[in-house]
Amino acid sequence: MSLPHAILTALLEKPSSGLELTRRFDRSIGYFWSATHQQIYRELGRLEREGLIRALPSEQPARGQRKSYEVLPAGRAELSRWTAASQDPKPLRDTLLLRLRAAAVIGTAGLEDDLRRHLQLHERQLAEYREIERRDFPPGSDSAQDRLHHLILRAGIDLETFWTRWLRHALEEFADLPDGS
Repeated sequence: MSLPHAILTALLEKPSSGLELTRRFDRSIGYFWSATHQQIYRELGRLEREGLIRALPSEQPARGQRKSYEVLPAGRAELSRWTAASQDPKPLRDTLLLRLRAAAVIGTAGLEDDLRRHLQLHERQLAEYREIERRDFPPGSDSAQDRLHHLILRAGIDLETFWTRWLRHALEEFADLPDGS
């Protein structure tokens, strides 16, 4: 149920067309809530049918024209309800950890290279997050919106920091395993 809420949030930040939304997802919300372009367009139609958003009137004929959407009062109310609701944390489901568990039973062949690849991916993501932090959150960014956006970014930085440390530790463990593990 979170994709519609992500879309409502993005549209409240700035009324947008479907194409603009997909680009914004690729550059911001997509770091922590991913959706395909097809999913976003499908959800826009559903939100419009449910009366939570509406297409803004266009001065041009609609054929071939991008529709921009805005949130209606019912959409704002739904987002407020959802934001205030209690939700339990989701259990961790990570394929890499499951593969390590399987490797404990059948052997580690090929897994060390993938751990190195994962480390590189997490190091890249961490560097990207740190660059965003440097660029977008200079000292003195104290508005409530800036502080909350920075808090979200800090979660990403902290998660990537965790993964890079853990993967380095895992690779050290692999180096100490007896041959033929």
